Amino acid sequence: MIELDPQVVDGIVGTALAEDGETDVTSEPIFPVDATASADVVTRRAGVVAGVPVAAAVFERLGLSVKPVASDGDRVAAGDVLLSVEGPLLGLLRGERTALNFLTHLSGIATVTRQWADAIEGTGAKVRDTRKTLPGLRVLQKYAVRCGGGVNHRMSLQDAALIKDNHVAAAGSVTAAFNAVRAPGLHVQVECDTLEQVREALEAGATSILLDNMSVAEMTEAVRLTGGRAALEASGGLTLDGARDVAETGVDYLAVGALTHSAPALDIGLDLIPRGPDAANDRRR
Repeated sequence: MIELDPQVVDGIVGTALAEDGETDVTSEPIFPVDATASADVVTRRAGVVAGVPVAAAVFERLGLSVKPVASDGDRVAAGDVLLSVEGPLLGLLRGERTALNFLTHLSGIATVTRQWADAIEGTGAKVRDTRKTLPGLRVLQKYAVRCGGGVNHRMSLQDAALIKDNHVAAAGSVTAAFNAVRAPGLHVQVECDTLEQVREALEAGATSILLDNMSVAEMTEAVRLTGGRAALEASGGLTLDGARDVAETGVDYLAVGALTHSAPALDIGLDLIPRGPDAANDRRR
């Protein structure tokens, strides 16, 4: 089961709700404080769900009861109900946009990730995210990647080392940078722009190499050169249409920053459930 830390979610939800202030100058003059309502959160098009627990946390924080219908990672069709909510109408209206912002964004990431995962299924390669995330939302965005069938790269700069071109330029060579960074228990990945750098990284003892902006032919040769001595990750300029060709070179991962920085939102809405004329009159009082 894919899980989120409830304390982390609570903190992010609190920050998001605070952005809307403490007063709803539209809804509060119209509806009495004791008005109640029920609603369903519904998908408008097919996709993969992520963020149901986050949306639930939004509504629960505002005093509503929530009944999840779908689980994160589920494939859904247009018209499917993701969760149902019931309780104070003012709380429902206050939380609607925040809950949907989380759901549409995270489900969009999960949906795109699933497209990549499906495209390379059976090759042995996996699609992996990057640190190209929105500030403050990295935990949720990387969670959504997992919901879509992808895997996470490092969460922060302290989790693992990634020697990039600027590190190599400053250190003088791949070998110099690698030797300076390597330490017991530390995972070190080396970014290589050329096959010559791949050879140098292997000779230095690298066991994880990122192939940056290489052609399919170059990646195929890198796999041959490596001979299983290091995990290989393709990165730079990858497209969904060409994903399977890249995966079939034998690389272990496809790094796709677009999973988090460019995923389109999945269309999801909230529909109030009519309660008949008596309830409507109550709401108008």
